[in-house]
Amino acid sequence: MLKLQGIAVSAGVTIGEALVLDSEGFRIPRRFVARSAVDTELERLAHAVADTTREIERDRDAIKSELGGQYAAIFDAHLAMLHDPKLQAELTAAVRDRNWWPEYAVSRTLRRYAKVFQSLDNHISHRAHDIYDIEKSLLRNLLGQRRETLAAISQPVIVLAHNLTPSETANLDRRFVQGFATELGGPGSHTAIVAEGLEIPAVVGVGPFLSDVSGGEPVILDGNQGLVILQPDEETIARYRLEVEAAHSAQAKLEGLRDLPAETTDGVSIQIMGNIEFPSEVEQCISRGCDGIGLYRTEFLYLTSRREPTEEDHFAAYSEVVKALPDKPVVIRTVDLGADKMLTETTPEEERNPCLGLRSIRLSLRQLPMFRTQLRAILRASALGDVRVMFPLISTITELRQARMVLADVMEDLAEHGIPFNRSMPVGIMVETPAAAVMLDAFVKEVDFVSVGTNDLIQYTLAVDRGNKEVADLYNACDPAVLRLLRHSLDVAREAGVPASVCGQMSGSVMYTQLLLGLGLRQLSVPASAIPEVKQVCRSVSVAECRRIAERVLAMDGAREVKAFLRDQVRRLLSEQTA
Repeated sequence: MLKLQGIAVSAGVTIGEALVLDSEGFRIPRRFVARSAVDTELERLAHAVADTTREIERDRDAIKSELGGQYAAIFDAHLAMLHDPKLQAELTAAVRDRNWWPEYAVSRTLRRYAKVFQSLDNHISHRAHDIYDIEKSLLRNLLGQRRETLAAISQPVIVLAHNLTPSETANLDRRFVQGFATELGGPGSHTAIVAEGLEIPAVVGVGPFLSDVSGGEPVILDGNQGLVILQPDEETIARYRLEVEAAHSAQAKLEGLRDLPAETTDGVSIQIMGNIEFPSEVEQCISRGCDGIGLYRTEFLYLTSRREPTEEDHFAAYSEVVKALPDKPVVIRTVDLGADKMLTETTPEEERNPCLGLRSIRLSLRQLPMFRTQLRAILRASALGDVRVMFPLISTITELRQARMVLADVMEDLAEHGIPFNRSMPVGIMVETPAAAVMLDAFVKEVDFVSVGTNDLIQYTLAVDRGNKEVADLYNACDPAVLRLLRHSLDVAREAGVPASVCGQMSGSVMYTQLLLGLGLRQLSVPASAIPEVKQVCRSVSVAECRRIAERVLAMDGAREVKAFLRDQVRRLLSEQTA
């Protein structure tokens, strides 16, 4: 059994069969061939060996002519490994006697060889890399045009990958993907946000581990603790099965809160809104008793398509959600592309610092046709219900005024054509940068509401790339600098009489609920899965208690001290509820 620690980005525990997707995009599931097809599959394997041989010989000859014979020797070694009689016999036996799919036979056999080399404490251990190189070459030739995509998954699996792009994550089929773990990645990335929206357990930033697992092997994914357990023993599997059953039981108890108000014990009403990424998620929010949609991320329209979405694509997606919530607010955030999020077209040159580059509202103001298309659809949807628009990553008053000018221009265009919309549609901004927080007293004079996006606020306040596992330990919502900016933002909004919410991952964690209420927050926007738990905490505490907790926290000067204190508070609260 091998237990690996990563970063938990989407809670939950699942036990299932591994589907390995390596850095070159290969899917190697455990698959068997029919007896009648064995000879055909062995012939395919032989062709792959021959093709790989020709590739290695071509590379060897090219290097030899360019650099000399001593540099070409590595390729001769590859050829010797590939044609080793023992290896060839094992591959043939795996297909003929075990009926393994050739791809699976290659992956399992060569990775076992590589592990043997890695275990040797001398100069020969590096030869494991040669084995992996041969494996990839063989797989590339075996799969050829038969290479499958994540969208083609048709049975329950846990995806294990080097990395997943936001678009790949957005296209995961929830019917079959029970969870995923990646070698790369960090907290707060868009991939993590999409996973949370899909309500599947996810762990990122595990580090190199794909060489230790083959497709079809059992794996446990603990999205609560950030653990990936390979080759688990029966005792561990049994323990986690009990944990899964306990989680289902606890969730069933929370379902009784659906129609109850989120009201504190001293009578203060709290609004709990839902965060959604896809239109289908609105049903999950409704079934858990949301008070509306506080953050409708619209990037999925770009992430799940190879073409730029049309106005009708936008309108269909927005109207589906608005019609499902006819009497409740729906806050639609304009497109937040860039940085860790995928653009529909590549930029002329790669940005050195994409987190600080052309993204979010900056991109929209640069790509006005795209921006106008989205605003037209949002305005059209506003005729169907309580729609509100929100601009992301606003850093200056000029950006806000430019965005509002484009919105006003689109309104005039719709009015001229007699297309109905709500001319008084509320306009808000995301507070995601220290600049926006510091200047919020000026912003609140020109907006109808604000929403603090803690994911980016943490990133920009602490100068930490939230998608980088190398600095993941520095990305911390408990940092006093972040908390002071959050308090300042809520205080300014409250004094101006402008509604404020928090919609980042911080709002969806019950560890922070008491703190946020104590800081004066009265509206939280959380993932659908978090609504019942957050509501339960709100109904179990008084605002007076929460203020005392906030005062204690604001007097602390270290993130570790803050986190330990908040964990202790929520642990005590939950233990009282179960006593």
